[in-house]
Amino acid sequence: MSTYTSEDQRKVTTRRLAEMKQRGEKIAMLTAYDYSMAKLIDEAGIDVILVGDSASNVMAGNVTTLPMTLDQMIYHAKSVMKGVKRALVVCDMPFGTYQGNSKEALASAIRIMKESHAEAVKMEGGEEIKESIERILCAGIPVMGHLGLTPQSINKFGTYAVRAREEAEAAKLLADAKMLEEVGCFALVLEKIPAELAAKVAQAVAIPVIGIGAGGGVDGQVLVMHDMLGINQGFSPRFLRRYADLSSVINEAVGHYIEDVKSSDFPNGKECY
Repeated sequence: MSTYTSEDQRKVTTRRLAEMKQRGEKIAMLTAYDYSMAKLIDEAGIDVILVGDSASNVMAGNVTTLPMTLDQMIYHAKSVMKGVKRALVVCDMPFGTYQGNSKEALASAIRIMKESHAEAVKMEGGEEIKESIERILCAGIPVMGHLGLTPQSINKFGTYAVRAREEAEAAKLLADAKMLEEVGCFALVLEKIPAELAAKVAQAVAIPVIGIGAGGGVDGQVLVMHDMLGINQGFSPRFLRRYADLSSVINEAVGHYIEDVKSSDFPNGKECY
């Protein structure tokens, strides 16, 4: 049972997130990809649920996020929405659905909103996707930005190392953050950048800045649920804090079940009709 209880039980909206930043309340965000887990973390009091294209890694077993399709993201988001009452649900726009073609970007975002009932979309990139962001915003669809390490561009980067260490890249990131705020994004994710730079960005823009591997000077934090619950043991970056060891719990439980079946202990008399 969660020991945290939110004082504000109202539905979380983009406006509520802005209010949280204004009063200095940190925003807690996690990923989810299915009904059951989304229901659990929503009931625990999470502020934002990201239906991330990280489903490609933790749900489908792919090496990168690139294979995720629009149909797959809609499926996951639709499942999550059915389990959530309070949290704001944001759905990642997958690779290839918004880069380079703003009309296709709008069509993709509309499909996500209409078919999954998600409440916002998240897009990776800055100035290079400005036109797509603007077109989506003009349709009344809330957009969360994402700068720093952008996993959909992994083949361009060639590494998952910390981004924006160099002065030029840091300056571009800050400029992109200000641009995202100016065009109307309601929030921004900063991934794997120096903590000092992330704090500078959070102070430079009025919209909430949520970090992953970006230090504590931002307005909130996001982690992949499978990583922080210890389901996925093969990923251990410096920024990850594990709050449970569900891998061991599941392994032990399944082992006991196998033993009970093999020994004919399960089912017993009380477990039969």
